[in-house]
Amino acid sequence: MRYEAIRRHRDQYPLRLMCRCLKVSPSGFHDWARRVPSARAQDNARLLDKIRQRHAESDGVMGAPRMHEELGYEGETASLNRIARLMTGAGLFGVPQKRRWRHKRSGARPDQVRNHLERDFVALEPNTKWVVDITFILTGEGWLYLCAVLDLFSDLIIGWSMSPVQDRHLVLKAVMMACWQRPDRTPVILHSDRGTQLVLN
Repeated sequence: MRYEAIRRHRDQYPLRLMCRCLKVSPSGFHDWARRVPSARAQDNARLLDKIRQRHAESDGVMGAPRMHEELGYEGETASLNRIARLMTGAGLFGVPQKRRWRHKRSGARPDQVRNHLERDFVALEPNTKWVVDITFILTGEGWLYLCAVLDLFSDLIIGWSMSPVQDRHLVLKAVMMACWQRPDRTPVILHSDRGTQLVLN
């Protein structure tokens, strides 16, 4: 909308110059600026606040389709097109899953990180070799990330945690649960994929 474009750039360009370039009158712009926002505009602003919050919580990953699904679980009735239009107008975009979840080459390993397991997944005693991984599942309240710690000796899940946000705290909570259940403090090999969330400092 031309009036909206003028409002956004008032600090950068003279008002009369922008009105002349966009073929609108300054008085028309002032009338528009004084007008009380419509109920639709107010609802769009409320919805956009929710969208910004959910987008930030997903680390900028959530696109319009998932956003529509997530907000639907919260009782919002906005259409997918409306949500996509609001996100585009606010400069919010998702990250395609294929791009986000692609595997790294087998030779790529972060500096100063050693693979202690060396693809030997056979454990002769309990609590000697653990593996950690993250997945995501759809629940009645939206998408949640699940992190699990598996003991290779028993093939049992010995620690887990869930969160709407995928970060290293998700992993730390699962590992801490596994540690609390150990009968002793003998050394254990903890193996994970090479995601940044699984680099435990």
